[in-house]
Amino acid sequence: MTWFLLSLFPPFLYAITNHIDKILLERYFKNSGVGTLILFSSLLSGFALPFIYFADTNVFNIPLLHILAMITVGILNIGVLWLYLLALRDDEASIVIVFYQLVPVFAILLGYLILGEVLKQLQLIAMMIIILGTTIISFEIDDESNFKLRGKTIFLMIGASFLWALGSVIFKAVSLEESVVRSLFWEHITLTVIGALIFAFIRPYRTHFLSTFKNNSFSVLSLNFVNEFFYMLGNVIFSFAYMLAPIALILLVNSFQTIFVLGLGILLTVFFPKVTVEKIHATHLWQKVFAITITLLGTYILLVL
Repeated sequence: MTWFLLSLFPPFLYAITNHIDKILLERYFKNSGVGTLILFSSLLSGFALPFIYFADTNVFNIPLLHILAMITVGILNIGVLWLYLLALRDDEASIVIVFYQLVPVFAILLGYLILGEVLKQLQLIAMMIIILGTTIISFEIDDESNFKLRGKTIFLMIGASFLWALGSVIFKAVSLEESVVRSLFWEHITLTVIGALIFAFIRPYRTHFLSTFKNNSFSVLSLNFVNEFFYMLGNVIFSFAYMLAPIALILLVNSFQTIFVLGLGILLTVFFPKVTVEKIHATHLWQKVFAITITLLGTYILLVL
């Protein structure tokens, strides 16, 4: 079971980054927050470039078409981050992350349409189960037990999930012919360049970035570096886990991120309410637990059976 224990670390680390994103948006980036946080994240991607380059110094020896494809993936990743942060700004982390269970649904559909992969009947059933789970979480329950559709969150996270799946399919198509390291290099270059362009041409984000850096430099930089470190560490651990078990099982364990996000949200609300707060009334918890359970069941059928 070494592969299982190892595979649990990345979704746990990712769950921490989800809550750090929420804290950054609430405490430091209320004004022009999403754009400024994207600026931080994209510029920090540049720190990984030297390490990726020394891992494969032939990163420039790939066809122009593949370079353009990975540039597209980098742009799609910015789109994913933008939509995700917009949703996270106005909703709870434990709600937003459940919608990411739609990523494998879109990925399989796109793999069928773009890569010619086979689509099985059982996969269609699994997709419907996952959609059912996200539908359950799509309704907000107020204190009087009235239901309200989370229209904005649904729209943003469906868009984020689709862009993530599309980027993954393109990344896979290129990586089948090129090494993963080369693909990552061009993806990170794109992220860094986009960050530089945002800094240069979007004045409100640049102004808020510099102001935040000046007034809260230690807190903001520390949280952002921890955030990026945990995310990259999660990716590295997953890479090793891939070698120990079938990819489908590893991806299934990754879906445990929703459980970790909910668990951390409860702990933060109970013990550190000044940091961040989630709705943990019994009605809200049952809704979240039920939705997460349904989506996990659908993910299991989709990836394993």
